[in-house]
Formats: sequence, structure tokens, C-alpha cells
Amino acid sequence: MNAALASAPQEQRLQGLAGGEPLLEVRDLKKYYPIRRGLFGRVEGFIRAVDGVSFTLRQGETLGLVGESGCGKTTLGRTILRLQEPTAGQIVYRGQDLTRVPPASLRRLRREMQIIFQDPFGSLDPRMTAGQIVAEPLVVHGVPRAERQRRVAELLERVGLSPQDARRLPHEFSGGQRQRLGIARALALNPRLVVCDEPVSALDVSIQSQILNLLMELQRELGLTYLFIAHDLNVVRHVSDRVGVMYLGRLVELAGADELYAWPAHPYTQALLSAIPEPDPERRRERIVLQGDVPSPARPPSGCRFHTRCPLARERCRLEEPAWRAVRPGHWVACHFAEEALGRTAG
Repeated sequence: MNAALASAPQEQRLQGLAGGEPLLEVRDLKKYYPIRRGLFGRVEGFIRAVDGVSFTLRQGETLGLVGESGCGKTTLGRTILRLQEPTAGQIVYRGQDLTRVPPASLRRLRREMQIIFQDPFGSLDPRMTAGQIVAEPLVVHGVPRAERQRRVAELLERVGLSPQDARRLPHEFSGGQRQRLGIARALALNPRLVVCDEPVSALDVSIQSQILNLLMELQRELGLTYLFIAHDLNVVRHVSDRVGVMYLGRLVELAGADELYAWPAHPYTQALLSAIPEPDPERRRERIVLQGDVPSPARPPSGCRFHTRCPLARERCRLEEPAWRAVRPGHWVACHFAEEALGRTAG
């Protein structure tokens, strides 16, 4: 990614990114898990973890993905990488539909798509040294031994570790160092797309900023594209160009980060943002407390899935599924009464 573009204000960055070709297009993606009962495992229903998600991701962009636990964020990220097999839909990466490419082609494309896992300890094999962990993708893809050794030393230095750390085991590192190790492994094959699955949520607050700054620095230097999954809304705003909000397996809002935080158009987004602590004691933010529990993804409500908890819900919301539409330039939402919700924000 161009360094000047990376440091520009978000509006200029988004304009620059909008002119490029999409790196990734997700079209009506679904991932259902069967519910089996009885001795013979008869299928009695499905858990709709991801249920018709569509978006575009451009080279050098960071798309943040937020929502309550269980909304399908992690499943979406893993399905995009084909770590989970999709039930339906298309995953178009650089013009190729990953749901249809043969295994040999998918293996080649995997070099360009990597993931940073949430748990910086559980995602590392405790029996392997740091050097073996970082080198494993290189071994799988047939990189010669001499090249692997040079590449491992280079990667460890790039993420703030020492080449001498290659001989250490995961338990000898701190949590932040282990996450740096996971980042080095993800970068081993020079990927274009990296799915960051809550990469700082398991770390101390004092370490989170170091890892976030490292990720942003690597993006500027290497031109990486991130799908950044998190539940910390402040973190997402800090790193993202655009932010998507998921609820019960679907996207309900998608906009530029500054736009979405200033003008949330979906009542669910407004409720999430109202829960962010306000650092200025002189300012007061009205807290929106949602009533009831999140419905089961095995039996989602009819119409708008949020209507059982929405303060603006009406009969139409119960009967009719809202269309995915633009309420402002580049600002998409699935809500019958988004204009009314925007009015509440302005007020």
C-alpha cells in the first residue's frame, strides 16, 4: 500500500481504495451447522451461523467486523478462508471463486490468505520451537531449507522478536510475544489478505496497543489487507477504514468507520456504541439497554431478526425482512426505519 495513502485522513484513504479492484468479494455467504437428534443422527434443523452475508474488500483496506458473541464473526472469517466449508454463496478472491476452485488451485491461493488467531497460546503447538512454528507454512509449501532459515530470522525480527528466540518453546514467551509469533507465522508466505480474529482480546491492555501498532505498521510496509474481527469497538475504530456490524448471522450495517461512529443508522449499532465508556467526565452518553436475549440462530425470528429487542420495532418489522440499502453515500443498513434512527442520532 502506498505510504502516503496509509497516513492520509480516512476520507482520502477510502477515496483512494475505492478506485482499486476488489481483492475479495463475499456474495450471499452462508454457513449452517446441522442439528442432529436420535440414534441415527437425523437432521432436525440447522444453526444458521452465517446467513447471507455480502461485502467487498479492497487491496490495502481494513474492514472491521463487530457484534455480540455468537453473531457469526469468527465463523465468517474462517469460512472465507475455507477453514470451514461454506453451505452456500460465493467467495471471490482476485476473480476466482474459492468455493469452486480445485484443491490444487486452492492450495496455491492459500499462500495469499492467512489468519491470526485469538488465543496466542492455544494456537501454537507447545512441542514445537518458535522457529519451527514460523517455518511450518514454508515447509508445507516446499520452500528450501536454507531459504526457510533466512526467512524465519527475518520474520522474527520484523515482529519485534530476536532470531535467537527461534530455539525457544511457546511457554517461554509472554502473551504479547506469543501473539507476535502468531503474526510472524501468518506473514511467512507473504500473504495479501489476513483475517485477524480478535488478535488482542486475550492480551493485557498495556500490550494491546503494541500489537495494534505492529499490525498497522506491517500493513503500511507490506500492503496487507485485513478483515479485523473484534468486540472492542474502540479498537475497531482505531484500526479500520470501514466497519461492518453483525447480528445473528447477518450484516445489519456497513459504513466508513468515522461515518458509522458519528451517524449509526441501525438501532442495534446505536445500542452497541452507547455502551462505549466515555473518557470525558463532562460528557454524558445516553445508554441504550436492549431488552431480552439474543434469539437462537437455530430459530431466528421472522422479518427483521432484531425486532424482538428493537426499541423502534413495529408490525412491519415482524412480518417483512428489511432490504439492504444505502441511507448515505457508502453507508448501508438493513432497517425499515433507518432514517428515524438517524434522526435520533442527530437529536
